[in-house]
Amino acid sequence: QVVAVYGTLSDLLSVASSKLGIKATSVYNGKGGLIDDIALIRDDDVLFVCEGEPFIDPQADARSHEELTGSHTDWLTLNVGGRYFTTTRSTLVNKEPDSMLAHMFKDKDAWGNKQDHRGAFLIDRSPEYFEPILNYLRHGQLIVNDGINLLGVLEEARFFGIDSLIEHLEIAIKNSQPAEDHSPISRKEFVRFLLATPTKSELRCQGLNFSGADLSRLDLRYINFKMANLSRCNLAHANLCCANLERADLSGSVLDCANLQGVKMLCSNAEGASLKGCNFEDPSGLKANLEGANLKGVDMEGSQMTGINLRVATLKNAKLKNCNLRGATLAGTDLENCDLSGCDLQEANLRGSNVKGAIFEEMLTPLHMSQSVR
Repeated sequence: QVVAVYGTLSDLLSVASSKLGIKATSVYNGKGGLIDDIALIRDDDVLFVCEGEPFIDPQADARSHEELTGSHTDWLTLNVGGRYFTTTRSTLVNKEPDSMLAHMFKDKDAWGNKQDHRGAFLIDRSPEYFEPILNYLRHGQLIVNDGINLLGVLEEARFFGIDSLIEHLEIAIKNSQPAEDHSPISRKEFVRFLLATPTKSELRCQGLNFSGADLSRLDLRYINFKMANLSRCNLAHANLCCANLERADLSGSVLDCANLQGVKMLCSNAEGASLKGCNFEDPSGLKANLEGANLKGVDMEGSQMTGINLRVATLKNAKLKNCNLRGATLAGTDLENCDLSGCDLQEANLRGSNVKGAIFEEMLTPLHMSQSVR
């Protein structure tokens, strides 16, 4: 208790008796010296009062009691999620002095740690993930038993602030990940994928690698192949109605007799591909869009392309013999050295297109100068 010291020694004993609930008869200083005059008391003195018994140093008595009971030894027990761990205070403090565990056990009761009926300190975390952390604090090595998820241990390490262990765990997790598989998807794998997907669900194959796969005669309507690798694929007789092939790589692929009604092939790369006898013509009026596509050297002989959008596409050295390009948009298209013999170009927009070296023999519709070709 803190009391004001004033008056006489009798006054002090009276106040101490009232405060402490005893009949104080003697006053001692911190070193056990008996005080018989209030004038001997210094401002910073801690005083001890008793009912006449000899002076006993309370601090020395407390230390002796702790030594006998082990209440403040270096050893302690933790109850982590219902599982008990016995360790030392120095283990929890010394390895990572700035961690949460170090702050929890650096000073006795510094955090007001709760204890269970056995005196173990309660920690509401996963014991499975805590064990590798405790072992790391013991010997500095990351050892995780089989079946323990490293991500769980990492989360606990972050929670307790074990910074050096976090780095070890991140490296271990990275090394445990399987190498990225960039191998192409086979027909068998893709068909299994198609069968497992509900018909009403949107199928997204963006950026996937199908290079060299045999996808012929498959129903691929409305599938999103944006930026996919379809180079050297066999897509002959496949149904790609309204499929999205924007920026896809179709170089060297075979799409002979494929259904390409309403297909989106903006800026796709189909250089050297074969598209003989393809159908781009949608009876509903939906236009196939190949704007900006690279179609160098493609073979599109006999394809139905009424109303197709080939604006600013590159068709240099392409074979377009006997194609139906009625009403097609070919504005700004590079048709250099193309074989357009037998094509139907009625109402086609050729404004600004490059037809240098193109073959127009036996065209079904004569070219008019008003179409501003160059």
